[in-house]
Amino acid sequence: MGVFTKRDGQALEALSDDIDAVNVLKQQEKTLYDASEFDKNKDKTQFRQYETACDRVKNFYAEQHTKQTVAYNLRARNLFRSKTRARMTVWQAMEKLNTLIDESDPDTSLSQIEHLLQSAEAIRRDGKPRWMQLTGLIHDLGKLLYFFDAQGQWDVVGDTFPVGLAFDERIIYGRESFRDNPDFGHEVFDTEFGIYEPGIGLDNVMLSWGHDEYLYHVVKDQSTLPDEALAMIRYHSFYPWHNAGAYHELMNEKDHEMLKAVKAFNPYDLYSKSDELPKIDELRPYYEELINEFFPVPELNW
Repeated sequence: MGVFTKRDGQALEALSDDIDAVNVLKQQEKTLYDASEFDKNKDKTQFRQYETACDRVKNFYAEQHTKQTVAYNLRARNLFRSKTRARMTVWQAMEKLNTLIDESDPDTSLSQIEHLLQSAEAIRRDGKPRWMQLTGLIHDLGKLLYFFDAQGQWDVVGDTFPVGLAFDERIIYGRESFRDNPDFGHEVFDTEFGIYEPGIGLDNVMLSWGHDEYLYHVVKDQSTLPDEALAMIRYHSFYPWHNAGAYHELMNEKDHEMLKAVKAFNPYDLYSKSDELPKIDELRPYYEELINEFFPVPELNW
């Protein structure tokens, strides 16, 4: 198994919570697929508010928007393909995340495994497909990237966006927040379509590197999860696209279907926190069966 770098997981998770708080406020009512039921009666004003998170979030995005360049994203993908960081089962990866990220969440006293189970169980209670339940269970496992190759927090968490074309005003904090990015004003990278072309399809677009992209690349060739699940993993932080309507000119026919899936998944990502304690030992056999159903080889290359 690969070597894990010691990092401040508590700080990463606290920042991740603050980012979620912003996205709770940005979230819109769902009109696609069946509406989620588990969150209908939740008082969403009780989640952490944008104002209390604002300074930390602003500082984070200032760094992320400066450093997420085409050059960095090419290096990150080349590094991903160059080695295996660890070999673990999905459940072992959950346990590793549990030990590496402290229980710092202000909205709940639960551990990381319990957070993952909350999301999966909310999807299960709403009667959604088994593959979607598994997606809820694993969708944040890409945070393990923080303890492998990440240069900081800015290339692990946060809203994602394409690189290689003009930064859109609908990205959080707007286009001006990228002014210190070397790609800002570039003769190719800062044009309407940049290195892409209309209708190219999001499969062919580089999204800013982080836990979403990392996990997507880990599971897409090592699982039998359907395209909708892969889209939920890859795009759940792509708020400029699935929430603000940006980058639709890059979409192909498949992407329009995937957008529906991501919108259906989003409430379970944002609103599944609760102080009800999942019974890990009771639930583990069910979810290990799900894992085995969609991951033919038990140990994955991470």
